[in-house]
Amino acid sequence: MLQVNELNQFYGGSHILRGLSFDAKIGEVTCLLGRNGVGKTTLLKCLMGLIPAKSGTIRWQDQTINARKPHQRVQAGIAYVPQGREIFPRLTVEENLLMGLSRFSGNAAKQVPDEIYHLFPILLEMKHRRGGDLSGGQQQQLAIGRALACKPGLLILDEPTEGIQPSVIKEIGAVIRQLAAKGDMAILLVEQFYDFAAELADSYLVMSRGSIVKRGRGEEMEAENVRGMVAI
Repeated sequence: MLQVNELNQFYGGSHILRGLSFDAKIGEVTCLLGRNGVGKTTLLKCLMGLIPAKSGTIRWQDQTINARKPHQRVQAGIAYVPQGREIFPRLTVEENLLMGLSRFSGNAAKQVPDEIYHLFPILLEMKHRRGGDLSGGQQQQLAIGRALACKPGLLILDEPTEGIQPSVIKEIGAVIRQLAAKGDMAILLVEQFYDFAAELADSYLVMSRGSIVKRGRGEEMEAENVRGMVAI
């Protein structure tokens, strides 16, 4: 389980993250919602070690990981799909997926797991195409597939529906549901698209101005008027 306790971060004189505390449990989808500029992506970068937390603790599998570098957090089983996907456009789909195997050695690092192609059949169909030739939705599937290749215990997704056609959004939602149902992974989903989040959330968090202002179970989101809190 991921446990975040009293996390603070500043940019210059601005207090960006204000004492954030929450858990993300194995076998559940935890949805973090909020409007643009409330600190969601900053939080994810702190979780991955891309920027240091000013204070507070980040614990993963009962160990404090604040001092660990990003690659060490990946080695510990944390995978991150950033906003904008950040695939390698000149590499083929297969080569992009193989990059996700960097935490393994030997034969395990040379072959894309069949499960990735089972979850995203389009990647098998296009495995020899360059990543830059794929549509936005296909690139998002590739980015998620690359993250899953390292067999993470925690999968962090930053707005996976952004700029993607509805049919692919449905496919990505189905994959997230399948992954959660397996019961061996925690999923932290940052999302602005309320309907997508509400369909998947086992639990939810709402951020505003760097703080978590509401939290609860996914089935309570409609009754608690979470939609009104995150609508643009």
